Amino acid sequence: MRILGLSGALTHDASAALLIDGTLVCAAEEERFIRDKHAKNKLPLEATRWCLEEAGLSPKDIDIVAFPFAPIGVLSAARWHYAKRYWYAPDRALDALFNGNRHYRRNKKRVLSFLEDVGFDLQKTQFMPIEHHLAHASSAYHLSGFEGKSAILGVDGKGEYASTFLGYAENGRIHKIKEFFDPDSLGGLYGAMTQYLGFEMLDGEFKVMGMAPYGDASRYDLSPLLDFNGKNFTVNTRMVNTVGLRRHKQNGQSYYFSSKLVDWLGPMRVGDDIDEPYVHYAASIQKLLEDSVLALVQHYLGDIIQETGRLCFAGGVALNVKLNQKLLQLPGLNELFLQPAANDAGTAIGAATYAASLQGTAIQPLEHVYLGPSYTTEACVLACQNHIAKSSWKILDNTVDYAAKLLAEGEPLAWFQGRMEFGPRALGNRSILGCPNAAGIADKINQQIKYRERWRPFCPSVLDTVAQDILQSSHPAPYMTITFDVAEKWKERIPEVVHEDGTIRAQVVTQKANPRYYALISALGALTGNAVVLNTSLNRRGEPMVCTPEDALNMFFGCDLRYLIMEDVLVTKE
Repeated sequence: MRILGLSGALTHDASAALLIDGTLVCAAEEERFIRDKHAKNKLPLEATRWCLEEAGLSPKDIDIVAFPFAPIGVLSAARWHYAKRYWYAPDRALDALFNGNRHYRRNKKRVLSFLEDVGFDLQKTQFMPIEHHLAHASSAYHLSGFEGKSAILGVDGKGEYASTFLGYAENGRIHKIKEFFDPDSLGGLYGAMTQYLGFEMLDGEFKVMGMAPYGDASRYDLSPLLDFNGKNFTVNTRMVNTVGLRRHKQNGQSYYFSSKLVDWLGPMRVGDDIDEPYVHYAASIQKLLEDSVLALVQHYLGDIIQETGRLCFAGGVALNVKLNQKLLQLPGLNELFLQPAANDAGTAIGAATYAASLQGTAIQPLEHVYLGPSYTTEACVLACQNHIAKSSWKILDNTVDYAAKLLAEGEPLAWFQGRMEFGPRALGNRSILGCPNAAGIADKINQQIKYRERWRPFCPSVLDTVAQDILQSSHPAPYMTITFDVAEKWKERIPEVVHEDGTIRAQVVTQKANPRYYALISALGALTGNAVVLNTSLNRRGEPMVCTPEDALNMFFGCDLRYLIMEDVLVTKE
């Protein structure tokens, strides 16, 4: 059974994933190919073509195309809830009742036309729509490797109508317990405050999360934004999650919050500094999110967690690593699986796995996310020869040792190796690396290479041999999806990757998952005594992570990096 999963239903984060007989063989995000972050208003044309080529398949070989957006019946509570809550925008309310699947019909028309353009015969290939939050749920549960009953949590902005999913899975089948519907969305609320704090929705939420530890959540009470009794919640749409005339407008742009919020909290934040009172607002909205999600989980999923000790989590909010740390600390929770591509890009995987489960196919657990394109040393050489900036390059005989020596000397290094990662985190194949005990390396990368806010933290990749000693936890952490409290004795050893609150968002590296990256960190450990490397994505601010050798060279010559290693090719510049 060959199933192609596609995402892009909500006009962002288009991607493609290919599942063959229950095994995820490849997946890639469209943004990486077209160099347009989040690939807004795009379908995954290049990603689909690449997946088929990588697997040696043609469109006629695909049995099912699964898409994470489905029709919602007029008797569904979702449409009636939406109409009731949007009473102040009658056109939207009436549309939900009488034309509630307009987005689905538009999506289906776009996707079917897209598939025909790619070469699919829609008389022979089945098109299968999957509810958006079921796709999120499946992307976590079916790839978790959990056996037996497992609790499932899904939190994001919204899908068709649902914004929050609480349920469980057993024997391969997913069951809903409770859903919340737009505009009552915790992800939407956090996104609205992200905009107010001067960042872009869908991209700046992790910046708010990174800013929060610098503030004091007790300084400002943002609870008026959310009416929550521990079981149900409604968002205050007079201030946030607004539409139409309620939206605040400034400099020709319309925002997801109202002018009442500005009247209450003051003007929107601008600039790159962590200034007051905004830093405290960030801390407060982070705490409000954490408290709300934890309460929902305990109310609806607490019994299942006590029974099984397992929780799967997906949706854009599952990328909030501070929330995930709090979830992991819940009483009775022993195993937390966080879909590494928890955002909408991951729904391509989820749609495919859910479709496979309906066919009775056994789905193999996720072993890694190195699922994208790879390039040979020869291809990297050719890219150097053809690049407009005639680079100085040579082929290394001892690539790992040479790279480790550069890092130990305090040099940042662009590291381009193997298959590209799927999802928003660089995990050692499309990375900028640094030595975490080299004073000032984080500031240098922020200011001269990434061109981003100086207060933004960096993450460490940690060898499995020292991970438990550093993280004070034996819980798996292969994907940089959880923060951990750093052991005191390590804070001075790796200061450049320890955040303001004494935590790190770690990737624990095993030799099986990434042998060459493991060897590099081992070699660095031999030189410094710390088997840890600073790791951030190989891109500049506002750009997608690099995909090809040409992308890597463009990024390299557009910043102050001095060293780039692509496979065994060392590229340098003065």
